[in-house]
Amino acid sequence: MLRLILRLRPSAGLSSCPGALPAGPSALGSRSVPVAGRLRRLHSSRAASLGSSLGHRATLLRCPQLGAGCQSKRFYSLPPHQKVELPALSPTMQTGTIARWEKKEGDKISEGELIAEVETDKATVGFEMMDECYLAKILVPEGTRDVSVGSVICITVDSPDLIPAFKDVTLDSTKAAGAAPSPAASAPPPPSAAAPSPAAPGSSYPPHMKVALPALSPTMTMGTVQRWEKKVGEKLSEGDLLAEIETDKATIGFEVQEEGYLAKILVSEGTRDVPLGAPLCIIVEKESDIGAFKDYVETGMGDVSAQPPAPTPPPAPAPSAAPAAAAAPAAPRKGRVFASPLAKKLAAEKGIPLAQVSGSGPDGRVTRKDIESFVPPKVAPTVAAAPSPAAARAAPTPSAAPAAPAGTFTDIPISNIRKVIAQRLMQSKQTIPHYYLSVDVNMDRVLELRKELNEEVKGQNIKLSVNDFIIKASALACLKVPECNSSWMDTVIRQNHVVDVSVAVSTANGLITPIVFNAHIKGLAAITSDVATLAAKAREGKLQPHEFQGGTFTISNLGMFGIKNFSAIINPPQACILAVGGSEKRLMPADNEKGFDVSNMMSVTLSCDHRVVDGAVGAQWLAEFRKLLEKPVTMLL
Repeated sequence: MLRLILRLRPSAGLSSCPGALPAGPSALGSRSVPVAGRLRRLHSSRAASLGSSLGHRATLLRCPQLGAGCQSKRFYSLPPHQKVELPALSPTMQTGTIARWEKKEGDKISEGELIAEVETDKATVGFEMMDECYLAKILVPEGTRDVSVGSVICITVDSPDLIPAFKDVTLDSTKAAGAAPSPAASAPPPPSAAAPSPAAPGSSYPPHMKVALPALSPTMTMGTVQRWEKKVGEKLSEGDLLAEIETDKATIGFEVQEEGYLAKILVSEGTRDVPLGAPLCIIVEKESDIGAFKDYVETGMGDVSAQPPAPTPPPAPAPSAAPAAAAAPAAPRKGRVFASPLAKKLAAEKGIPLAQVSGSGPDGRVTRKDIESFVPPKVAPTVAAAPSPAAARAAPTPSAAPAAPAGTFTDIPISNIRKVIAQRLMQSKQTIPHYYLSVDVNMDRVLELRKELNEEVKGQNIKLSVNDFIIKASALACLKVPECNSSWMDTVIRQNHVVDVSVAVSTANGLITPIVFNAHIKGLAAITSDVATLAAKAREGKLQPHEFQGGTFTISNLGMFGIKNFSAIINPPQACILAVGGSEKRLMPADNEKGFDVSNMMSVTLSCDHRVVDGAVGAQWLAEFRKLLEKPVTMLL
């Protein structure tokens, strides 16, 4: 079973405010549909007709104050908490099954720890929490099938002292609280209440649907709109490709789920770093409604965007300003700074003021990565004494930094894929204790067998490569030495019973590792077909998330580029990666008249995670791997 990891962020619509309660469609002029942890609004002057034509999902109402009408008897007295929803883990997912809870009620959840595993329509996906918290209540037990996207599955709190308050909370009670709001909740707010949402004027528009940016990969936090496949006014059928979105993993086609007409494009092609949940376009049911959105301008982006605008840097001082003014760093953020507990701890240890750190989490929240990547502003040295007016006139004003001559360099924008590659490689080298084992393998028999088999399958348009034999031998060696087919899961070492081999493929956007599933039971012809198909899709940017996320063992082959040997970086949470060099002819001692033979020798290096694989175990794996390649007929046993 393929396993993916999703980093789950608390939904902005499910804040820790205890007053954030569900309400019926009558409470709003528009209804909110959860999409990948965000909210998508469907505006209409006829809320009742939209409720029947566009599905029956729960509406979310955000109460501005605890005392402004949210008076549910059960939840009014609950302390601050976070409700964890089931998001859409794939573009086609509608329901999921809670396969297993990795934590129990009352357990502490550290940043990055696995909390549960959910079976979707594509794979079994593991949830990781982004911030430290405590599991206060599990609302959906293990084995529950067909849990709708957007359903609340558990409740977390920031302090263990708050856990007992949720002892009697049940999923039915949360639904009852939303189905029967108190009269005060439905009453209009007092004059002192906050102003209505900017989206309220949308009720004057015809019935429509705002398509928000969903999470197209479990680790995706933002995306780039590469290309729109449809134009304004065109008809959309279910399953049509609407746009191509560049995620942190690959460029993925975004399909339309319902029929309609494209009325308005809200995010133009080439727009980078679009946050999850941001409205991309508007779809209407009737072609005659398209014209009503010609001059439409999205006013509710503030509810969706998670990042506040960066603080404006102070203007450059005049030449006559004091030296201290020129040396002043960028102005720190004002007001309360939100940060995860781990980020606060790391900042205190490193002496970093949180006000100077730009947060990348929800609502500008500072996370561990922000602290680790923080670079303090450089302060210019203070001038000891001011020069005389004559000297100031004679000496030219020095520039802050000499400008490079034009045309001597090119700044290449960093793609989302390249950012993720950089983050994961740095994480691997900083957190995994690598060690390396190398052996030479005699490839004479593999080359002879490959030549014979290619002659046999010549008419079937199949051409076996040396890499296919390496993949097969690696998979069988993993069965014989299962410690190398394991994963480090922080609290346990997971030993996998199937071998899914990730094969490193170089693309124009960076390195990606599509997976040959069940390589241990596939024949050479099936392996070569899978590798060719996956490599082509990877270079075209058309890989689906389940085709490159997961894997239990990785192979990186640079032999075709003339590389003799190299050491590869482990792909976490896997424990091993095999670096394959090219084969070359060498003189080897032999018991014959000449005293030597000329053999084709290939160098391979196994990178191992010392937390999982001891040195002797890694050496045992290489011995099995070499035995299989030097006697390839044994792979048939």
